[in-house]
Amino acid sequence: MPFQVLDFHTDIRNVLTTPEIRARFLQVDVGHTAQSHTHDLGHEIFLILQGQAEFTIEGHAEVLGPGQLCIALTDEAHQVRNVGDEPVIMFLSVTPHIQPTHTYWNEDGTKKPPRFALNTAYDVEPDRETATDQLLDQQLAAAEAWLDAVETNTETQREQIVAYKAARAAGDEEAALAARDAMWDSLYPAFKGAFALADVWNSFTSRSVDTDYTGP
Repeated sequence: MPFQVLDFHTDIRNVLTTPEIRARFLQVDVGHTAQSHTHDLGHEIFLILQGQAEFTIEGHAEVLGPGQLCIALTDEAHQVRNVGDEPVIMFLSVTPHIQPTHTYWNEDGTKKPPRFALNTAYDVEPDRETATDQLLDQQLAAAEAWLDAVETNTETQREQIVAYKAARAAGDEEAALAARDAMWDSLYPAFKGAFALADVWNSFTSRSVDTDYTGP
């Protein structure tokens, strides 16, 4: 199947928004400074494609140009400023993308209340068809399904870790690898369930700030 080809000269937007990752091209105009913030869950990677950008991460500042990259880890305060004479264009990704995606801070070092955003802020059309109560029911169902997956996984990890240790002690590499694979087979749906829960959560939190929604 054909895949989408994107160009940073023309596609200045979020190009992928899922609970696992948000990726976008971003333009920062000359002289503009973004507000400092952190991410409660996400690591953010910035790759400069055009211009000169000064990044401040945890109080340390560096100027980056085309082809250079920097990373702000979870909970690291960061901001960017255009210090050149042309617009900065960058590619960035945040992993994972779970609302509230940005955390802001008071001058005394305390967190400001969480800010939830409409999905349009991430170039995703908000769901205005599903009733709010149905979204909440989906949220609860996803949470319960994730809990079931976690409980199943926890029991499997207990059993297979014992099996792995015993196999290694007996010098049975094949049995050890089989135990490892069984651990992954159980862990995989637990991770999938977490992202499914995050997907519904992002839809619900978008709805909670959607002033254009007029349904129940």
